[in-house]
Amino acid sequence: MHLTIRQLSQKICDRAISPVELTRDCLARIDQLNPTLNAFITVTADAALDQARRAEQEISRGEWRGPLHGIPIGLKDILDTAGIRTTAASALFSAPLKDRIPDEDAEVVRRLRAAGAIILGKENLHEFAYGGSSMISFFGEVHNPWDAKRIAGGSSGGSAASVAAGLGFAAVGTDTAGSIRLPAAYCGVVGLKPTYGRVSTRGVIPLSWSYDHVGPIANSVYDAALMLQVLAGYDPADPASIDASVPDFVGGIAQLIAQPSPKLRIGVPREFFFNDLHPEIAAAIDKAIEVFAMLHAEIRDVKLEVSTDRTLASAEAYAYHESFVTRSPELYQAATLARIQSGANISASTALRASRDLQASRHAIRKIFDEVDVLLTPTVPIPPPVIADLRAHPDNLRPQELIILRNTRPFNVWGIPAISIPCGFTKDGLPIGLQLAAAPWREDVVLQAAHAYEQATEWHTQSAKCTNSRVSPITAHTL
Repeated sequence: MHLTIRQLSQKICDRAISPVELTRDCLARIDQLNPTLNAFITVTADAALDQARRAEQEISRGEWRGPLHGIPIGLKDILDTAGIRTTAASALFSAPLKDRIPDEDAEVVRRLRAAGAIILGKENLHEFAYGGSSMISFFGEVHNPWDAKRIAGGSSGGSAASVAAGLGFAAVGTDTAGSIRLPAAYCGVVGLKPTYGRVSTRGVIPLSWSYDHVGPIANSVYDAALMLQVLAGYDPADPASIDASVPDFVGGIAQLIAQPSPKLRIGVPREFFFNDLHPEIAAAIDKAIEVFAMLHAEIRDVKLEVSTDRTLASAEAYAYHESFVTRSPELYQAATLARIQSGANISASTALRASRDLQASRHAIRKIFDEVDVLLTPTVPIPPPVIADLRAHPDNLRPQELIILRNTRPFNVWGIPAISIPCGFTKDGLPIGLQLAAAPWREDVVLQAAHAYEQATEWHTQSAKCTNSRVSPITAHTL
């Protein structure tokens, strides 16, 4: 069973567990499992232990900062970290003598440090977050903890794999077309994309400014709420940040009774999102809908207008990379370079029209929440592909990624909060993800619905195969 921040934070506060113990345990697991999973690019072991000792001293003095104090976590290697290289999984920022070492932390990293979280290191990803497989990386592909022959999903593949394998107790990823929720689904953990503008993207290497989101990956819905409570909030130095009040996400879950309100209305958009589903995924989602019905939720079929246009995302990606690809194209992986260059000939007028269409879509989606409280879909239509198959047929990689990102990308277009939670397994023992979404700024509704489902099922209690290779001394003797 996964260890959760909720379990550990109380024991740390009570001094039943030491942050130093936890950190050493995570570092030992990284040493053991990272050669197989390739989840971490940079491990900051000495700094993490220093932070853990400081946390232990602070807590012993009664200076407990909150639930993340003394908890070891990882960061997607696209978030700036002061004095620690940030590579975006690219040779462009990690070739000899070209390491990109920021002077300042990203805003979300600053918030995590202020909350007392222990930073274990920087996690592998699809190069520049421009893909859904984490196959394309200067540091090699990320492997799935449930079956190392398969992809972990992307672009936050290392972050999801690390949480699923117990290398850390949470992670922070980014999500431009599904890059938190997709790998969370494939790795059997929880991934939350907040409302656009809820969490600062300052200090995050951009993929597409209009679609980029930052959010948590965790072992439970409650832990995702704990993480979001720290990450969320207005950042006046981030042009995309919106000054909206931050509710008590954690308190909202704690007050939830075992059953959601009978008035909870769940909309199921079968058209588009349920097309061409793998049969085992289709069956798992149908059972998830039955669980909500047993919890007295009202289930309604709904129709949504879904845009599949990627013009603006392509234009913005090229705008960021233009000077780099002009000067040093050889430092990009070939697949990434091709994707970036696809935006080179998009005119300003075309990009502006696409931006206008995006805003119209974000306005229009609000209407559906007059009819329902939550939207429910499969997170991903198919199980994780086999890495060797994609290596053998590289021309299949992008078409496969477009399939696995199909159900997540619309929620980036709409900018609304969406979460992926475990809802079953295939016959091959691969996790299946359930996606829930709500109206803008209603992360509380998403978290409450997801928590109610989680508590009514046992999928979240299952652990990835690789975690059985060594029993954590903390797991065995303390919990």
